[in-house]
Amino acid sequence: MKVDVLGYTINLKFIILPLVYIIIGMIVFAIIKKLVLKTTIKSKLKLAQKQRVKTLSMVILNIIKYTIVILVVLAIVSLFGFKVGSILAGLGIGTALLGLAFQDLAKDIIAGFAIITEGEYEIGDTIEINGFMGEVTFIGLRTTRIRNFKGATKIIANHYMDNVINYSVNNSLAVVDVSIAYETNEKLIEDTLNKLIKDLSGKLEFATKDIEVWGVNDLSDSAVIYRVVVETKPMKHIITERILRKEIKKAFDKAGVKIPYTQIEVHNGK
Repeated sequence: MKVDVLGYTINLKFIILPLVYIIIGMIVFAIIKKLVLKTTIKSKLKLAQKQRVKTLSMVILNIIKYTIVILVVLAIVSLFGFKVGSILAGLGIGTALLGLAFQDLAKDIIAGFAIITEGEYEIGDTIEINGFMGEVTFIGLRTTRIRNFKGATKIIANHYMDNVINYSVNNSLAVVDVSIAYETNEKLIEDTLNKLIKDLSGKLEFATKDIEVWGVNDLSDSAVIYRVVVETKPMKHIITERILRKEIKKAFDKAGVKIPYTQIEVHNGK
């Protein structure tokens, strides 16, 4: 269909069809976005897992958006007689040149995809990389951020995130070695520790199993070393060890079990 406007003949096809292509593209993207976000919100996952799914869904939506934009532009351009094949060939050459210029960025994005999809680590996990240990606070397509217990944050490019040690995958083991004087009655020691285990049963916040007394672990110069252990949630062994030491000290004081300590005798010669 053609119309005359101010003496010019205009083919409405070149106005209506581009608008139709743009509207169709917008509708398709809106539907896909709604479905993706709806699936993400309704998924019954842990907070860290939801964060990973959310990150991945945003990446997928961006890829879909740019794909739709390119297809719409190519469809519109083809209306005006341009050869789409030549344009695609040009895009291929341009992409290759950009790929060479941004190799590290491409590596980061690929590694970011792998980290997010494979779940190598998640936000909240405690990991170690090249001697730096801390909690993962952010996972992006390009970088990962880790904060140590002092508050220092390290930002690492994803393609360098290899040989990562993840301490949050499996449960930890709280280990407490207790020094006891040689002259202390063995039965008194065992009775005191068994009573302590009974009293603390179900009261250690992060324990995943019962406390165990492994018995004599070492015979040092001045003491018998008893070992007490308990399995805990990942990375909760340190705080559990502190609680155990405190409770063991209280129980030994009450039962009269002596913990040896270094003494120095000073003699004044005449």
